[in-house]
Amino acid sequence: MKAIHGIVTTIEEVSQIATNIASAVEEQGAATSEIARNVQQTTRAAQEVTVSIGGVSQAAGETGTAAGHVLTAASDVSKQAEQLSGELDSFVAGVRAA
Repeated sequence: MKAIHGIVTTIEEVSQIATNIASAVEEQGAATSEIARNVQQTTRAAQEVTVSIGGVSQAAGETGTAAGHVLTAASDVSKQAEQLSGELDSFVAGVRAA
């Protein structure tokens, strides 16, 4: 009878240990799922940042092109102003001579 009681006690202990292990495995599964969700969210956020950086890069390129156009236009205006100044000087000299 004592031997049977010892076996029952051992079986109960093993059952409790198995229950504890199952609980720990379940908790680890939940933690692993949470980690996987976080990794997916981080991946999506990184993709969004990559797209945003691409947009910023494109905008910077367009700004550089526009700045080049403005520089060319400013140079043209400067040349025209010099030409106009020369023509005005000639006109004023002609009026004074008359």
